[in-house]
Amino acid sequence: MKELLVFTPLEWLLGGVALGLFVIQLLYWLVSYARPLCKARKQQQPDDSVPMPPVSIVVYAKNESDNLSANLPALLAQEYPEYEVIVVNDGSTDESDNVLKRFEQDYGHLYHTYIPEEAKYLSRKKLALTVGIKAANYDVILFTEANCRPMSKTWVASMARQYTEQTDIVLGYCAYAGHDSFMHRFIAYDNLISGLQMLSSALIRRPFTGNGRNLSYRKSLFFRDGGFSKTLSLHAGDDDLFVNKYADRHNTTVSYGGEGITEMMPVEHFKVWKEMKVSRAATQSHYKGGMLSFYRIESVTFFLFLAAVIVGGLVGLNGNWLLTVLVLLLYLLRYIVKTIVLCKSARLLRQVSPIGEVILFEVFRPLFNQYIRFYRLFRGKNDYTFHLG
Repeated sequence: MKELLVFTPLEWLLGGVALGLFVIQLLYWLVSYARPLCKARKQQQPDDSVPMPPVSIVVYAKNESDNLSANLPALLAQEYPEYEVIVVNDGSTDESDNVLKRFEQDYGHLYHTYIPEEAKYLSRKKLALTVGIKAANYDVILFTEANCRPMSKTWVASMARQYTEQTDIVLGYCAYAGHDSFMHRFIAYDNLISGLQMLSSALIRRPFTGNGRNLSYRKSLFFRDGGFSKTLSLHAGDDDLFVNKYADRHNTTVSYGGEGITEMMPVEHFKVWKEMKVSRAATQSHYKGGMLSFYRIESVTFFLFLAAVIVGGLVGLNGNWLLTVLVLLLYLLRYIVKTIVLCKSARLLRQVSPIGEVILFEVFRPLFNQYIRFYRLFRGKNDYTFHLG
């Protein structure tokens, strides 16, 4: 027994490194990623006596006739006293225009406008959203896309009640609906991690990104600060870069309860989601502040911790097996904590639980994100818009 308690200097070093990285990982998951869970427990019931601002919902659509038919009813049947829905049809060549005209006959608060297919602009989506914002009758604007739908009839109310006199931006979560295949479950896991990073940062007054599938800001903020004028050189960035540039500790809040969540329809092909990731990687390289680096450090420390566990375990097997037991217990405890936080967060955010795949996805996701960054670098400057003559 005395021999088991005696470690060599190398074993002490490996054990100490593993323990230090374990503590760092625990802090990430219990303090940072778990923040929405902690805040949700302390969340107060909304005061229904407070007047609610009128809201304009702006929906971007391009060749989305099927999604418009499926998702518009949920947008148009919201339980909210005064709101309108504006769909911006970006040069669609399918039946989108006919679908919108048919809905307009039954819903007086639905309007639509369009961007001609031949229109030239540095970023067509930013042009479309700018047109929608200009057409909005109200100052509070709520954004989503045609392939998304609110998961409750009080989505508008849940987002709008976050506004105070100081508030200019409200961040919301968009769940991913797919879960039937490995690809869909991985996308759902990736979406959950990204969403927790977005919400947790905003909850500590360090907002750094947003998601245009569930995002709200004031029309007055958009035009006061020049809209998308500072990001026109990029195709994307209408949501995350806008939030990154204009959100601060005073003007931004979040809606993370179950009633304020939208849901994105499953991606049909992996290539489509890959391009979405590439587009996001392009805008992330322009982020200000250090929050994105803060979360990337979590991935780095995880791989260092994993390496320390593997090396410590092997050294222990060839020397003092107690070291092997200790590093494996550290790994198991960290895995249990992370899985509990993710599963409870998934329940809070109405996202499919990743409990069965955490051990695989937590390794695969950082590696895949690194692949996306390298892929973007070597495929050329497709991130950038052309220059108009």
